[in-house]
Amino acid sequence: EISNKKKRKMTHLLPKVTLSGLSTKKGESHLPKPYKLRNFYLPSEVEVHNTSYDCWVSLFGKVYDLTRLIQENLDIEENAPLCKPIIEAAGRDVSHWFDASTGEPKTYIDPKTNLRTVYCPWGRYLHIPPTEPIVWDSSFVTPWWKNKKFVIGSLSKKTRKLRVINMLTKDDDILEVASEENINEILDRYSELNLHAASYTWKRIGRPLDMERTLEENGIPDESDEYERLGIDGDAYIPAVHLYFNDDLTMA
Repeated sequence: EISNKKKRKMTHLLPKVTLSGLSTKKGESHLPKPYKLRNFYLPSEVEVHNTSYDCWVSLFGKVYDLTRLIQENLDIEENAPLCKPIIEAAGRDVSHWFDASTGEPKTYIDPKTNLRTVYCPWGRYLHIPPTEPIVWDSSFVTPWWKNKKFVIGSLSKKTRKLRVINMLTKDDDILEVASEENINEILDRYSELNLHAASYTWKRIGRPLDMERTLEENGIPDESDEYERLGIDGDAYIPAVHLYFNDDLTMA
């Protein structure tokens, strides 16, 4: 039997988990379950959130969860059509809708009216004013693209692959990680494969890694661009780290 003191020590070593604020109360069945928040998301992670009830987009390096925005507006008759372009763009990057210098939606001169109009390649979307003089819902205070409450993290500028070799179990796994992530954040990803990930010392060629530094900062460069330049398969060599069990009995 494990003592209370030992249990407290084991709990302290587990990766810190922060969950999204999405509610699962009755009446909100169209909202997804709470999920783990990260500092950096992979494009492949954004891609899977591509429905009206699980809607993420990326914009100028930030990841937005617009699920609640969409669900709150789908039942409003005049706003439902404005949700459609965002739903169609779910899981993708929408930076091309916006001006990089201002962060505001792009505009152009409409050849038919000679008036400056917002660029809406897939149709007018939520919080964009109509071109016609009609009544519209302008009750929002901040448009969604400027509202920080929808931002859940950053989009990785470059992903890379890493081999994680468990010296105790002999498991050899390949992870896709964000190049900006430190080793603790990579450990958090690996914990989905091994719930005792925090019970190991992470090493590279026998040298313990600094868990607060990135792979690059730990002397593990990303050479995939060089491989591509030379016409070498990027998977021909994937750098590896080795995990050595500490025998501290951390609990899952």
